Amino acid sequence: MSPFTSATDIAASVSSGRTSATAVVDACLERIERLNPVLNAFTTVLADRAKAKAAEGRSGPLAGVPFAVKNLIDIAGVPTLAGSKINRDHPPATVDAPLVARLEAAGAILVGALNMGEYAYDFTGENVHDGPSRNPHDTTRMAGGSSGGSGSAVGGGLVPLALGSDTNGSIRVPASFCGLFGLKPTYGRLPRTGGFPFVSSLDHLGPFARGSADLALAYDAMQGYDPADPVCVDRPPEPVSGLLRKGADGLRIVSAGGYFRSGASPEALIALDAVAAALGATRTVTIPDARRARSAAYIISTTEGAALHLERLRTRPDDFDADVRDRLIAGALVPALAVVQAQKFRRWFREEMVRLFQDVDAILAPATPCVAPLIGQKTFVLDGVEMPLRPNIGIYTQPISFIGLPVVVIPIPTSLGLPIGVQIVTAPWREDLALRIAHALESSGVAKAPIPTLEY
Repeated sequence: MSPFTSATDIAASVSSGRTSATAVVDACLERIERLNPVLNAFTTVLADRAKAKAAEGRSGPLAGVPFAVKNLIDIAGVPTLAGSKINRDHPPATVDAPLVARLEAAGAILVGALNMGEYAYDFTGENVHDGPSRNPHDTTRMAGGSSGGSGSAVGGGLVPLALGSDTNGSIRVPASFCGLFGLKPTYGRLPRTGGFPFVSSLDHLGPFARGSADLALAYDAMQGYDPADPVCVDRPPEPVSGLLRKGADGLRIVSAGGYFRSGASPEALIALDAVAAALGATRTVTIPDARRARSAAYIISTTEGAALHLERLRTRPDDFDADVRDRLIAGALVPALAVVQAQKFRRWFREEMVRLFQDVDAILAPATPCVAPLIGQKTFVLDGVEMPLRPNIGIYTQPISFIGLPVVVIPIPTSLGLPIGVQIVTAPWREDLALRIAHALESSGVAKAPIPTLEY
């Protein structure tokens, strides 16, 4: 079985007896042992746990499928690092997070925890404590962040499924850089219980995969209300796997113009236009005040993050990544009036977007302004101006996170030999439409997760 075999095919093979969960897990662990020293995707490998689960025999829609989770998601017996030095002093988690338990209930097998940017305040995947996660298509380049280990692990074929978190773009950026399908669900759709927070009013958890069907399988397995998460909505599961074949026919799909084309590299725009052409999406819409939405998202992120970490900033400032620490300190100094204005604007902006979705079913937008930059790169050219790289990778993801809309990122090849992502944004609770469109684009060959050509 290839390391790039889909989760769907692995589950079918295990369920039919053509292979065993033990054989799948053994091959997965061998590949992690061989390639993780190069990709630096995993911070913890749970070989004994995975082998024990496999030996029990697995059944269900994800039977025998190995998966891993960003190390801000609780795993019983493992300290929840959240990419930090400080959390290493914490006791291990006592129970698995609900999303881990739900995936295992569907037959999947947890194999470890994944590297990430410190406290999820990062777009690069570079961690000063554990080292950078590396892009499987060019290991001199970033995997993206903050779920860099998730992107690197799935992109490199170490696991077929991974979980990450997305506050301002931390699933969508690694999916774009590593050439993967990623889902940021509607805010409140999947419980975040057992996840170390960054900005509670913006945080989401969601899956990475190499195909739309795998993404849908994982998403379906994780749906369901959890009263322990105060923002999780008491809404019955709405499975999407059976809907993928409906495709994009009859859907009103448009491209985002204005702000969402300003500053994008030629590769990002070519990818966006190719997707629009494949879908027959000739109409362009302007999302009102998107630039202001990004600014408001930054204010809310940095102030909520500062409030969360204030005691750690006071008592252990030298144990932070200096860049993260300084941005959190800056957040603690933001005037309250600015936060109030940002929250008022947020409410207005959401109403405007809901109104826009009365006329359209999906909006296409770039996921990142460029392909993966080099590890250690500090600046890039954005709209003709040299800008700091780290805070500006998420210029197209932040306005969407800001109001909790569901998004699927799809991977598109470029002439540079590196992938780049396009966002498919839909109305709240319409993950089904985004996944149907992604599946249609994958079926037509427009969207495809590339297999790395590097020899490790």
